[in-house]
Amino acid sequence: MGSPNKDQNKGFFSAMTSGLSLFGNAMHRSVNGLLGYEGVEVINPEGGKEDAEEEAHRGRWKQEERESYWKMMHKYIGSDVTSMVTLPVLIFEPMTMLQKMAELMEYSYLLDRADECEDPYLRLVYASSWAISVYYAYQRTWKPFNPIIGETYELVNHEGITFISEQVSHHPPMSAGHAENEHFTYDVTSKLKTKFLGNSLDVYPVGRTRVTLKRDGVVLDLVPPPTKVNNLIFGRTWVDSPGEMIMTNLTTGDKVVLYFQPCGWFGAGRYEVDGYVYNAAEEPKILMTGKWNESMSYQPCDMEGEPLQGTESKEVWHVADTPKNDKFQFTYFAHKINSFDTAPKKLLASDSRLRPDRFALEKGDLSKAGSEKSRLEERQRAEKRTREAKGHQFTPRWFDLTDEISATPWGDLEIYRFNGKYTEHRATVDSSDGIDEVDLASIEFNPWQYGNLSTE
Repeated sequence: MGSPNKDQNKGFFSAMTSGLSLFGNAMHRSVNGLLGYEGVEVINPEGGKEDAEEEAHRGRWKQEERESYWKMMHKYIGSDVTSMVTLPVLIFEPMTMLQKMAELMEYSYLLDRADECEDPYLRLVYASSWAISVYYAYQRTWKPFNPIIGETYELVNHEGITFISEQVSHHPPMSAGHAENEHFTYDVTSKLKTKFLGNSLDVYPVGRTRVTLKRDGVVLDLVPPPTKVNNLIFGRTWVDSPGEMIMTNLTTGDKVVLYFQPCGWFGAGRYEVDGYVYNAAEEPKILMTGKWNESMSYQPCDMEGEPLQGTESKEVWHVADTPKNDKFQFTYFAHKINSFDTAPKKLLASDSRLRPDRFALEKGDLSKAGSEKSRLEERQRAEKRTREAKGHQFTPRWFDLTDEISATPWGDLEIYRFNGKYTEHRATVDSSDGIDEVDLASIEFNPWQYGNLSTE
């Protein structure tokens, strides 16, 4: 085998599977216009084009719901529907985007190991495996709630981490997050961009993710692949993330490039990930292979990208056990994120756990979840009208908008920076002995009381 193509950076097995990706594209085209609905494509990831019509009648929607929802949604084909469409709670999971950001912390021990590791290339193996690990959770086919402006999520009691995220903007929807323990700090600004394609949705992760390893001060930058949600209305919904994930050591210039294989006919290539850790001269040092829903392994390689003789592949990450037949496909960690076991004392009233629509959905009351969701969205609109009438603008409490603009493959991004006030807040609360024990679930959700209002 020749040396890896440094321009494409598509990894060890990309040449063998490139034909399968073409099959996947052909499969998408072959069912376009199915059942007379222009723009509809239905893909069974476990089958071929012959069973597309049968697959179209599967999924969570009743036939009359499919037709009604299609009539409402088909006019948005080609549009970014991140926040412009009111969606039924039927397709939601009892979690917000702010909480979903925290799911990256499940396997944070990999970042601890990266910080402790002296080998600069193995350090990238640990760190990139951490970035891959969350994709098991991302394959869930339920939509998280969009956060209300000023909404927050706090996480403690997990691997020594303190995590805070906040909805810093409503239009466009933007979130910022910060996590820290003795080994690393994690900072993210996220502004998802979508493209509705009829029966599928392309999700572009417009954002910037930075991890600083504390021992040596190494800064890592992560660019994840886009995600495609298939069979939104017709057929069984499933998720794929074909493309490249690139993690760069901004301190040394080393990087890891991993290629997420697209799903082809009969599931060929689905979940597979492969690639290399490169030094600053773009020479391959370590081969990485695995499946993003299962495990990742690594093995030292030569300059041609071949495994070194006398070495063996070693597993670096394996997905944890998960609950059987969970209604929302939650992991055990996802349930922890929703519980008050991971909440700090004197929880902010803006915390996602306290949302009445989320809580109602968690308890299985779809009617109440829908009415509470509508009530919160209407109050958010009313709060905005009040601010505008008074000449005020909302500014976040825990993150500051900077002058920095970061370029991403899907557009420019304004960067929010953690301002440290949350650390001071938690230190004050945690050192206060006089705080009365309260039932955290009884706190009324109120994200508006915390945002700063300033005159324009």
